[in-house]
Amino acid sequence: MDPVRYRILGTTQAVRPDGTVVPVGGARLRALLTVLALRAGRTVPVGLLVEEVWDGDPPADATGAVQALVGR
Repeated sequence: MDPVRYRILGTTQAVRPDGTVVPVGGARLRALLTVLALRAGRTVPVGLLVEEVWDGDPPADATGAVQALVGR
């Protein structure tokens, strides 16, 4: 599988090798991709993802919410 490139300066984008932009909907999904891209190749604890994506206002089921975002 060819790697997807992520652009995180300006609007977060995912770009296929042929240059087409993959739609990334929602601010939280873009935030999740940004957090992961900034820590490429490293394990990112769920707690850190929740802190960064929800900016101090986590949902009741934070772990489930992260799993739902990853699934998207």
